[in-house]
Amino acid sequence: MATKKKRDYKKEYRDYHGKPEQRKNRSKRNQARKKMGLKVGDKREVDHKVPLSKGGSNRKNNLRAISRTTNRKKGNKSK
Repeated sequence: MATKKKRDYKKEYRDYHGKPEQRKNRSKRNQARKKMGLKVGDKREVDHKVPLSKGGSNRKNNLRAISRTTNRKKGNKSK
């Protein structure tokens, strides 16, 4: 039986999540949530019809609130 290795969250943040590009992306996602009026604890996520990675924007007509599972299945594919 393999032993489970303990995750080093500080290292993960430092090596990936704390990088300027990732912080900028997180900021864009938070701006989209605010624009859609989703509060903390709301189980829905904001979906970008045209993903940010494909040149989409945070305009209201490019956003929609959908369930987490639906959004995660979609990935960065266009609607």
